[in-house]
Amino acid sequence: MRSPIDETIAVRASEAINGEALLAWLAGNVPEIMSADAQLEIRQFPAGFSNLTYLVTITSANESRRVVLRRPPRGVKPGIAHDVGREHDLLKALHPQGVPVPRAIARCDDAAIIGAPFYLMEHVDGVILRGVAPPELPPDPVQAHGTLARLSHTFVSTLSQLHAVDVQRDPLAALGRPNGYVRRQVDGWTRRWHASRTEDVPPMEQAAKWLDAHQPPDRGAALIHNDFKFDNLVLHRPSMERVVAILDWEMATIGDPLMDLGSSLAYWVEAGDAPVFTMLGLGVTALPGSLRRAELAEAYGTATGRDVSDIAFYYTFGLFKLAVIAQQIYARHVQGLTADARFAKLGVVVAALADAAARVTETREI
Repeated sequence: MRSPIDETIAVRASEAINGEALLAWLAGNVPEIMSADAQLEIRQFPAGFSNLTYLVTITSANESRRVVLRRPPRGVKPGIAHDVGREHDLLKALHPQGVPVPRAIARCDDAAIIGAPFYLMEHVDGVILRGVAPPELPPDPVQAHGTLARLSHTFVSTLSQLHAVDVQRDPLAALGRPNGYVRRQVDGWTRRWHASRTEDVPPMEQAAKWLDAHQPPDRGAALIHNDFKFDNLVLHRPSMERVVAILDWEMATIGDPLMDLGSSLAYWVEAGDAPVFTMLGLGVTALPGSLRRAELAEAYGTATGRDVSDIAFYYTFGLFKLAVIAQQIYARHVQGLTADARFAKLGVVVAALADAAARVTETREI
């Protein structure tokens, strides 16, 4: 059975790439992966809501190889979240340190080549768990329960490993400003909410005010991914016993690691959550065997020695930030800047995330 990581679609018409221009650039800039008779096949990975990702197959008479191309979507303003050059350089820095990331191959800052800056990285084979019932899980309920329990702990251990990376070494040391990170994040995401909202959502305002009033102090500096979730993890095939690649580094920085944990918890769907949360593509964590959010936070605290007693704040922030991200994408749809049909439903997701965040501010339960 094929893994979802290999499932691609024909490139959406509104997100097409000029194959001839890309072929010419590759021949002139990355000759080590090209040959005189090379041809390209370009397909698109349909998952994800941010930077666009394509599978580029380079074929010649003697060989065929696959690489992955990442570029920003149309209609976005310049910034860290869509800075693919920054993402390329981060992968290039992390790969030699043993962090499980794809090997960076090349970057192009000239938007004239394909209509936007882009970079190439190696294609890593493996399994990505998506959906409510991924076909890679064992069909036997008992075995599936054990697999999900093990995967929950693999998730925690990999996040803990990431947060233990030495961030004092260049170029990571210049990646972010850890001092005052929590305050800047709360203020920044609140501004983004106000700038992108297309209608009033009172629970979002409630959550924003609560986050502003209940900020804990910064708790150290670590390399944080800011989008660490199962569908950004490539698992070893076929056993799924370890993570072979962490994907989607566009929001990575140096900051409070508990903010990273909060973002992960926001994606960690439980069986009792609103059904709309499965639209995020992460319903696998709601299956029997997976740790619950509180258990996941406790396991992280045990693995890292960090105090997680304020986890309600970090989880609320994770929900709030995720709602803002969804709103920013939804706003692009409302403005007619994207034709992706998935984005039309994100207004409902924003409301559900806002309700969940407001509920945590009242109950302090995650």
